[in-house]
Order: sequence, then structure tokens, then C-alpha cells
Amino acid sequence: MAYALTAALPPALPHYNKARPSPPGLRSQAHSNRRFPSPVDINSHSSHFIKMPLLPVLAISSSPRRRLHAQSRGDYPPSSSPDTGASEAFSWPAVVLPFLFPALGGLLFGYDIGATSGAAISLQSAELSGTDWFNLSAVQLGLVVSGSLYGALAGSLIAFPTADFLGRRRELIVAAVLYIIGGLTTGFASNLSILILGRLLYGIGIGMAMHGAPLYIAETSPSQIRGTLISLKELFIVLGILLGYLVGSFEINSVGGWRFMYGFSAPIALLMVIGMWSLPPSPRWLLLRAVQGKGSFNEYKEKAAYALGKLRGRTVGDKTSKEQIEDAIISLKATFNEKESEGNFLEVFEGASLKAFLIGGGLVFFQQITGQPSVLYYAAPILQSAGFSAAADATRVSVVIGIFKLLMTGIAVLKVDDLGRRPLLIGGVSGIVLSLFLLAAYYKFLGGLSFVAVGALLLYVGSYQVSFGPISWLMVSEIFPLKTRGRGISLAVLVNFGSNALVTFAFSPLKERLGPENLFLLFGVVALLSLVFILFKVPETKGLSLEEIEYKILK
Repeated sequence: MAYALTAALPPALPHYNKARPSPPGLRSQAHSNRRFPSPVDINSHSSHFIKMPLLPVLAISSSPRRRLHAQSRGDYPPSSSPDTGASEAFSWPAVVLPFLFPALGGLLFGYDIGATSGAAISLQSAELSGTDWFNLSAVQLGLVVSGSLYGALAGSLIAFPTADFLGRRRELIVAAVLYIIGGLTTGFASNLSILILGRLLYGIGIGMAMHGAPLYIAETSPSQIRGTLISLKELFIVLGILLGYLVGSFEINSVGGWRFMYGFSAPIALLMVIGMWSLPPSPRWLLLRAVQGKGSFNEYKEKAAYALGKLRGRTVGDKTSKEQIEDAIISLKATFNEKESEGNFLEVFEGASLKAFLIGGGLVFFQQITGQPSVLYYAAPILQSAGFSAAADATRVSVVIGIFKLLMTGIAVLKVDDLGRRPLLIGGVSGIVLSLFLLAAYYKFLGGLSFVAVGALLLYVGSYQVSFGPISWLMVSEIFPLKTRGRGISLAVLVNFGSNALVTFAFSPLKERLGPENLFLLFGVVALLSLVFILFKVPETKGLSLEEIEYKILK
């Protein structure tokens, strides 16, 4: 975090736009208090000198009006844009809260995963459940455990038609309210039907939160720390899992402890509601509504300038924010067909949007079908075979794995904006492939070498947490064009939870039919295919603003 630019913004130079146009992405030097470099200087050293404030989700080039005119003539092809996005001065106190409150949606998602592991045990205990309907069948228990997953699928479907209407901020408020209702309904459930209803409502909140949180963070973060912040949301999911395990370990021996485990989420969700209510809407969403003609153009423009200034810790009505909004509107208008500004239902499957969906949807699909839940199923017996005493206690094993996941996710968060997305994905998925083949070999003919299994297990968990874990959601949040971003991400979330459900349902029959050695071999082959997909289809987006991603990569 030490590289944050916290210096005060230099004064804007309103007449610089009259100067000769330069290639896209180079407007940032217009506000510099240094000498103006020559065109040779710009082309030779652009990766070092772009350090000026921009609307975080847009790469506003020198003289936007000239830039758009030049683009229409074909003077500046996408390849002429610099490889490095523009940096933006910002205030860290102003950046923290717009990240923190949306990230609570991820923490509550992780908490549900951790709490359910303990709640399922408590709920089925004749002595501890505190109910007369504790004797659940396999199907009933499956509905309780997977109820939030089914709700998340429904939530991602709901987000598809409503995301652009609600906006990112209001969608997260609705998600937090559903978290509260679902958590309290589950905690105070008087019978199984109400319990399952509460799990479904909570799951709808998960689906909407996992859609809205990366969107809001991506559209309000300065481009130079966007990857760090979105990856940090994955860290909050892992923190939520650990919190769920911790609460479960304290309440596992209490009568009716499952009620507290589920109800504990409500106060956190209330904090999320209050926090999101205090934050401004995404400036990018406000501008989207403005160019789509969804209300008073000037009113939306003023709201966007106010929101941007608040998100950057600037004074109300500051000149810099207004200038950025004016330039952003010009750039956005070039993206939209005025006669069909909102697009149609199938537009997400056309052109640049389809390319983005194949990249983002492919990543979250492979994230699930490379078998992470299945691998962790074998964590306890693997550790037990190596003589670890913690293996006798499933809760403690989960905590140990969770802490390791947390540490490895922290490494990804610290390095994603330095190393880039592709290196972490390629290196991490390569580790996943190796670990899965090692686990297959262990169960096939290396049964006496327990250290191989333990090493492979830790390699898998660590590799996943520096690659698919945080990077998939980061790429999903930044790869879609603005016009279809809300609908595109909702489809990616649907693919994520749908493939999760597929793996969950298929795991038990596959385990019985194939055995662990062939199951790990199958997952290894799938992981190898995902590595090929990454090598040939997934681009690098490090340092690029969202507009540059749309302009350079998708078109």
C-alpha cells in the first residue's frame, strides 16, 4: 500500500486541450506541474510519466473531443494506447470505506460457509439441537446445507434484469437487508420449512452481494489499486469462513447453538446496510444513466461529480471532479448508439460483451470444476495419515486450512497489482495441476509417503488462493464493457454458483464410482485444460483503466 499517491491534486490546466492531440490514455500529463514533454518523450517514456488523476473507471486521453474524432478516423488504433493505465491521486481514508462496506457482503458469504459446517452438526444432535425435528433425512439436510446455494442462483438471476436499474449501491443495500431477514428467519425458525426459507433468502442476498460488491469496488477504485482492493474482497470471504468456524467452535456444545451461528450474521449485515447507505452511488453508473436518458442529464452529471469528489476525499464541487466528469461523458457517448442506448437482452452475447463473457465466465467455471471442495473433503484423512493430532478434530483441521488460505490470499492481494493477473493465474493453476497429479499418485502407488499427500494438499490450497480464488472475481469485475457490465457479471455469478452446484451434486457419485485416485486424476486433467484456456484466452489487465480494457482488449 506504500505506493499510494496521497499528494494534493495540482491545479487543472483548462487550456491544454487546445494543444495537439496525443494517443489515447495520455491526458494525464495535462495536469502535471512538470514541463510538457515532447511527443518523443511521451512515446518513449509513457510507462513512467502517466501519474495524473482520472476518473478511476475511465482512461481519459488528451483532449477527449479530439481523441474521439481521431478514433472515428482510425488515427489511433487500440494498439497505440500505452500499456500502463493512468494513476490517480486519492485520499486513503476516502478509499477505505467504499471498499470495506461492499466487502462485508463477501465476508457474510464466507461466514455462511463456515457457520454451516458447525450448524449442520448441532442441528442433527438429539441433545443439542433444541428441537423435536432434529432427525433429518439426507435430502432435508441437503436442503438446509445447500439452501443458500440455491438462493444464490436465484439472486444472480434476479440481478440480471435489475442490476442496471437498481445501481450498485442500492443492490448491495437490498443484499444486506436479505442477509438480515435470512439470518434472523433461520435463527428463529420454529420448523424445518421456515429454516429452509431463511436459508433461501440469505442465499439470494449472497447472489446479489457477489454481483454488486465487485462491481461497486471496481467502478469506484483508483485504477492503480483496483486489483488489490478486489482481491482483498476474496480475503474477506476467507475471513468470513474463519469467523464462521470460530463461532461454530464456541457454540457447538450449546443447546440450540445452530440458531446463534446463523443469527450472528444479522448484526454484521446491519452494519453493511448503514455503511452502504452512507456511501455515494458509483459515478460510472450515474453517467451510464445520464447517457441512456434515464433522467435529467444535468442532474445525473452533478451527482456523478459529487460522488467522485466524495470517493476521492475532495472538497464539494471541486473543479477536478467536474472536469473529469465532463470528459468522461464525451468518452461514454462514443460507446453508445443514441437510438438504442440501453441495448437489448441478448446484447451480452454479442461482440465485445461475448468475448468478455467467455473470459470471465470461463474463469469462474474452471474455478469451480477444478474440484476445490472435493480436495478439501480429503484434508482430514490426509493430515491424520501424516500424524497430525489436529486431524482428530474436524473443526481444528478446518481452522488450520483456513489460516493457510488466509495467508496465501494475502500474498495474492499484495502482488496482484505488481505482478499482474496472468502471472498469478498461470503460476497458481500450474501448482494446482501438479498438486492434483501428486494426490492421484499418492492414492494410486505412493500410499506410504504421507508427506507427499500433505505437501500436495498445501500446494493445492496455496495455489488456488493466489490464482482462481481472488483473480477470477477480479477479472470478472473489470473485463465487461460498461453497457453490459451489470448483466454480464450477473451471468458470470450464475455460472459460478451453477457450476458449484454441479460439482456438489456430482462429487458423491464420482467419489464412489472412481475412487480418490481417479477422481484427483480427473480434476488434474480439467485443471490442465483450464491452464491452456488461461494461456491462450485470458489477457493481462494490470494497470489499465476500465475504458482501456474495453478499448484495447475487447475491441
